[in-house]
Amino acid sequence: MTAVMIRHNSSNRFKLAQSVLIIGVAALLASCQSATMNDNVIAIDSTQGSQQNIASLSAVISSDPNNPEGYNVRGSAYGRAGDTRRAMDDFNQAIKLNPQYYQAYANRALIERSMGRQVDALNDYNKALQINPNYDVAYIGRGNLYREAGQDNDAFADFSRAIDLNTTDPRAYHNRGLIEQKRGQQEQAIADFTIAISLSPKSPQPYNGRGVSYLALNDDANAKANFDKALSLDQTVAESWANVGLIYERQGDLQKAASYYQKAKSLDPTYQPAIQGISRTLGNGA
Repeated sequence: MTAVMIRHNSSNRFKLAQSVLIIGVAALLASCQSATMNDNVIAIDSTQGSQQNIASLSAVISSDPNNPEGYNVRGSAYGRAGDTRRAMDDFNQAIKLNPQYYQAYANRALIERSMGRQVDALNDYNKALQINPNYDVAYIGRGNLYREAGQDNDAFADFSRAIDLNTTDPRAYHNRGLIEQKRGQQEQAIADFTIAISLSPKSPQPYNGRGVSYLALNDDANAKANFDKALSLDQTVAESWANVGLIYERQGDLQKAASYYQKAKSLDPTYQPAIQGISRTLGNGA
């Protein structure tokens, strides 16, 4: 469907802006809560992960079959490849060889989480922290479990603990920022997103998060600058397109806003801010 330009008088334009402020930002705040930063099997453990060929890792294990580290590294490689069964087998073997191998517990927990085994994942994170109470990766992983379960206070405590341990993992700051954002603590959220950006300047998620907090503070200029940056870093993220679309909608440029919402929907047909944006700018029949 072709977008139709709609003319508004100044009163209608003001009412439109107010409506978009309430509806659009609320939708982005809600959607942002699911935007966990780079939290997948590829980022199991930056100190243990490997990009080496699995065959070469298998050769290393064959030459030293009683070394748990080889299984842990290969398990990370299997996780990156999406082979959860073999990843689990390797982490199980690493733990069997060394029951105090806390990194393997945390790595196994992330695989369990990806398989929907949340209780097992929680138990493994707890075990990793029992062995090493200063392991920031486990606090971040457990914090994400808590956040997904709606236990924001527990999640906040875990992310804060990782930060107190001087973690350099941007996920701790980004995900704590999401909780602060949800609580309406936008200045604190912006500060945490800014640190996440400094630690991972090529990731679009913290730019989008920071932009949404600026929107909640009615700072459209800084919001747009952040959304534009997120989009320039990765044009395959539906959230970035929808966020820029909301800026144009707030400015009254419904045709341009609709084009951004449509692009977001083409990337993720289930993304609600894009669907709702299309409905507002083109009508329910779009």
